[in-house]
Amino acid sequence: MNTLEKISKFSGNTFAIWVLLFGLLSFLFPSGFTWIAPHIPLLLGIIMFGMGLTLSLDDFKGVLKAPKSVLLGVAGQFTIMPLLAFGLATIFKLEPEVAVGVILVGCCPGGTASNVITFLAKGNTALSVAVTSVSTLLAPILTPALILLFASKWLPVSAGSLFVSIVQIVLLPIILGLIVQMLFRKQVEKSVTALPLVSVVGIVAVASAVVAVNSERIAETGLIIFSIVILHNVLGLLFGFLLAKAFKLDFSDQKAISIEVGMQNSGLGAALAIAHFSPISAVPSAIFSVWHNISGPLLATWWGKKALSDSTLPSETTKQA
Repeated sequence: MNTLEKISKFSGNTFAIWVLLFGLLSFLFPSGFTWIAPHIPLLLGIIMFGMGLTLSLDDFKGVLKAPKSVLLGVAGQFTIMPLLAFGLATIFKLEPEVAVGVILVGCCPGGTASNVITFLAKGNTALSVAVTSVSTLLAPILTPALILLFASKWLPVSAGSLFVSIVQIVLLPIILGLIVQMLFRKQVEKSVTALPLVSVVGIVAVASAVVAVNSERIAETGLIIFSIVILHNVLGLLFGFLLAKAFKLDFSDQKAISIEVGMQNSGLGAALAIAHFSPISAVPSAIFSVWHNISGPLLATWWGKKALSDSTLPSETTKQA
């Protein structure tokens, strides 16, 4: 188990590299990855099951301890990103399938990677976990409703079908994971160290499959979609931070809210796009999956170093005195 734990930890620390590497390989050699596409919902279900295994009642107690911060994070998640997506799709006059894809990403809950990024950024990890948990549990209701509100301008939207898909892909696996954890706590504690490896493999496989299926279309429109995805992510991080700052949360909470708002469950967006719209609609999710696993670690590294330098500043001042 020690070797597996080391491999799992290494894969988690080098997550962005694997996403980039396999994204490039699936673009250059799509035939080797297209077979994964039909299994995307299953892969996401496994990832969500793993999330359920890692959750506990203490995570939800965090909501009671800091209701204002958690509520702010969830509200920011389901307002800032959908509004930005709608605005970008309108301003850039995107074709319907791509516009819906951008909005799908914006209406999804936060991604599980946000908890790791918040930890690396020296943010409030407990708050991050609480916001991710609550937004994920609310996703079956809020995500279809928001997609209906913002995307129906471009394509017909069946909120009922989206609800069923999200329940199957997200809610049921998480609940099952929680049940398994409560019934087999000791066994789960022994195996939970392997979960980062499972998540990395799952998310890399999902992103690779979407890139492979749409490799020709990405070659044609990849630059404009990539630009929109970068804007969506960066503005989400910025507005999330400013929202937390406006409500006078401390810096640790500001970092957590910023990351929670800016990082999305893009795998869910890809699955919903393929199941209910078209493979083209999954392209923004695939590119978002690659990009936010670059921007997140970069931001976390900068904030982490800043926190470290700030913590050493008083001791250096004292030393000089």
